[in-house]
Amino acid sequence: MTDVSAVLGFDPFAPEFSADPYAHYRSLRAAGPLVHTAGGLWLSTSFAVCTQVLRDPRFGHGDTGPAGRPPRRRSFLTLDPPEHTRLRRLVSRAFTARLVERLRPRVSAIVDELLTRLDGEVDLIAGLAHPLPVIVISEMLGVPPEDEERFKDWSDALARGLDPDFVVPPDELTHRDQAREEFAEYFRELAARRRAAPGDDLLSGLVAIEELTEDDLIATCVLLLVAGHETTVNLIANGTLALLRSPDQLAWFRDHPDEAAAAVEELLRYDPPVQLSARVALEDAEIAGQRIGRGEPIMLLLGAANRDPEVFTDPDRLNLTRWLTEAPRHLAFGQGIHFCLGAPLARIEGQTALTTLMRREVTLMPGPLRYKDNLILRGLAELPVRIS
Repeated sequence: MTDVSAVLGFDPFAPEFSADPYAHYRSLRAAGPLVHTAGGLWLSTSFAVCTQVLRDPRFGHGDTGPAGRPPRRRSFLTLDPPEHTRLRRLVSRAFTARLVERLRPRVSAIVDELLTRLDGEVDLIAGLAHPLPVIVISEMLGVPPEDEERFKDWSDALARGLDPDFVVPPDELTHRDQAREEFAEYFRELAARRRAAPGDDLLSGLVAIEELTEDDLIATCVLLLVAGHETTVNLIANGTLALLRSPDQLAWFRDHPDEAAAAVEELLRYDPPVQLSARVALEDAEIAGQRIGRGEPIMLLLGAANRDPEVFTDPDRLNLTRWLTEAPRHLAFGQGIHFCLGAPLARIEGQTALTTLMRREVTLMPGPLRYKDNLILRGLAELPVRIS
């Protein structure tokens, strides 16, 4: 395992960084919009630079094509055009806006059911934030209810798959790869059953797409579980924590339930589930006055970009009215061709969970909070609260 701090120029797993990465981002920003670390990595805290790179075809993931990428990595999250264009177009046929919007009443029912079980001192992640997206994604894919619990262990292990291997301890790499194989085998068997007897679910829609190979199918299911689950867990937990720490904003949120959509956009900006995105220069390029050579990696600190004072007024303050009169401009779901396909579903889950939860009395329990060791995702391990 490589010394992460030597590559990045900071230690993302230090307790003080996990507690408040935004203080560190402010010091990084003082060095300029684009800096080069001693470890040979470009870093950007700038909203303008991050947006430009995410939209610029000169930057990608440096993929060599289907033969050069193991099946576990072959999803549209990490491919470049034209392979990315082909795969995303195919998956988008099944993952339609109509399908997602149809889930809103069901999401509401699941939230209600989960919250009826919560009273007194509870871990909100275990009781609400984690099971909600597991149930939603399982039902979308047509996974039998008795198998949903298996998704928790798989998701926790596979979430480290979003991080580059050099930041993951060897034992976690082994566990991650084992979980991926178990997950792949499970979905091969389930996909075979759906081919024989299609249902009204996303997996049946995916297996009906003849151009989608089995490797494509498995990689897409992995992506749906990890990106669609872990990010929603963190959206709900990070959003709850931000509201509980800002009593005036919590009061406004409770008084304006019809503005939940705008409020969730601000929560996504303020403490986003995805903190960074990595790219590689596919050719020589000049960005922010700096020459980036072909093959050089650049780390886009999306969490920092979302608090760029050049773009956002009073960026370190949670302001739920920020997006009432203008379209949100945050980078929580990325930009460009890799903009999160599951953003509409994450928004529905976040809006529903937070508005329903905050109809109750919720109090943050005293004591330190612990964050998961994950470079790309920012999420609490537990969120102890009292609900009445």
